[in-house]
Amino acid sequence: MDFSSFNAAEQAHMTKVIEKKQMQDFLRLYSNIVEKCFNTCCNDFTSKALSSKEETCISNCFDKYTKHTERVGARFAEANAETAAGGK
Repeated sequence: MDFSSFNAAEQAHMTKVIEKKQMQDFLRLYSNIVEKCFNTCCNDFTSKALSSKEETCISNCFDKYTKHTERVGARFAEANAETAAGGK
């Protein structure tokens, strides 16, 4: 976004708003991953410790979602760059 027409105070405010939104998005994503992996992998509640099978499942689940998120982000950035290049 181009905030060059804003004064310094408005630019600082908009930067804070964007940073807050990014943090909320990150926390929402993290929470969704934790919930999904927990619900998928943790099903033995007879012990307070995770079994090795559960630990492996959670690790694989988290890796999968992290890689997926990175890939989607990269594709979004590519599409954004193409749109910006095409609009000029």
